Amino acid sequence: MAEEAVRLLVRFGRRYAAAVRLATLVPICVIALSRASPEHLTTTAYVVGAAAAWTCGYAWWLRTGRGSVPVAFDVVVLLGLFASVFWTGAVEDRNTGWLRLLVTFACVTCQWHTPPLPGAVAGLAAGGGAVVLLFAAGAADIDEALIRGTAWAIPAAALSRAAWVLVKRAAERADRMAAEAVRARGESLVAAAARAEERELANALHDTAATTLLMVGIGQVRSDADWLAPQARRDLDWLRSDSRQAPPYADLVDLLRADLDATHLTVEFDAPAQLRLPFDVARAIADATRETLTNVRRHAGTTCATIRLHGSERTLRLDIADRGKGFSPADVPATRRGIRESVRGRMSRVGGTATITSAEGEGTLVRLEWHAGHE
Repeated sequence: MAEEAVRLLVRFGRRYAAAVRLATLVPICVIALSRASPEHLTTTAYVVGAAAAWTCGYAWWLRTGRGSVPVAFDVVVLLGLFASVFWTGAVEDRNTGWLRLLVTFACVTCQWHTPPLPGAVAGLAAGGGAVVLLFAAGAADIDEALIRGTAWAIPAAALSRAAWVLVKRAAERADRMAAEAVRARGESLVAAAARAEERELANALHDTAATTLLMVGIGQVRSDADWLAPQARRDLDWLRSDSRQAPPYADLVDLLRADLDATHLTVEFDAPAQLRLPFDVARAIADATRETLTNVRRHAGTTCATIRLHGSERTLRLDIADRGKGFSPADVPATRRGIRESVRGRMSRVGGTATITSAEGEGTLVRLEWHAGHE
């Protein structure tokens, strides 16, 4: 998702600001009550209660609300609480520390959930307003350190904003990298799909028209053979077919039987009455079987073959055997597509395997295996 890192960061900023305000509330209240003089304890307690109630409400808004308007109310309430120095004797009791902490944490945390301008205005208003109130209460005549400590809320807010900007830029960079990765992955998938389509087209040409034309060209088949024209029509029909319009499931047994007439071999076929599989799996197994039978006709020196199919809709084994002259699988050139792409490649792409066992003068056994869930 676009800008996911930034979205999560903003959400984290609001929640973390609420957590910090709540976590610091208890020690701040304890400091306020413990340092208040006996004659000012009651009024201080009222102010502390108001501060606690507002902080809890504001934290709830941070976790559930939106916008920046309540930040302005937060500044007004904090300055109102700070104005209690006029009637709680906080300056004389040197009990302004809890108010300074309350304002400082507010200035710092509001930078994590506001845009830069509202955050800067809130920090300046809260920190600067607190300094003005201390001056008005005569704090400068008692201890200038109180003024400096309160004014520190403004640079603290600025540092907090700078840190937040750096973190947000890192999140934006992460989002850009994620978007680039998604784009690159999409392009890779498109390229892979295009390569797969080209590969399937090449396999289809190899298994159909190219093989038929090659057999005629090298003299394995007479050009006037009575089966050649029907075979060419079947080849063209197969090349014109659109696999994207295929049904979700197909009967493997029907597909195998449909291809047997085109092999021009005597095939002993042993299979169950029906075996329903996902279409792409059934089609791949049937095509690999057809290519295997084509190789028998072209290379094995025999016109007989045996097909035995065993299994279920979850797992199956299909054996194609002949008692021809055999060959050494290790000696097959890597450039030959028949075994590499049309048999092993097809089975691999649907999660199956093709095992070829053969030797000179021993015939050939091609075993196709597939298990559901291995695609």
